[in-house]
Amino acid sequence: QKQLVESGGGLVQAGGSLRLSCAGSGLTVSSYGVGWFRQVPGKEREFVAGIGWNILYADSVKGRFTISRDNAKNTVFLQMNALKPEDTAVYYCGAGTDTIRHFPWEYGYWGQGTQVTVSS
Repeated sequence: QKQLVESGGGLVQAGGSLRLSCAGSGLTVSSYGVGWFRQVPGKEREFVAGIGWNILYADSVKGRFTISRDNAKNTVFLQMNALKPEDTAVYYCGAGTDTIRHFPWEYGYWGQGTQVTVSS
């Protein structure tokens, strides 16, 4: 069964850092484009960053977040620095085509999500 498993979320103060991990299970992340999205209650899932043949970032996280991939670990990471309260959300990773796009429906495999809470 192909799936993704996120980890690394938690509670952090504003200005702090977290590193999220997205591990492939039955799925080789280097064969897909992997995107990070986030969602707060009542709102749509929002693109954050993605890595495939291209790398994209949402404007709101440029210069603060860095996405990377470790093929040996079959894992994609999202390093989040200078966190803000508005970064609070459940973060999901998804796997789709190798061309990174902003739309969640372009991704066929998802993890269960990991909660990130940034206190002011």
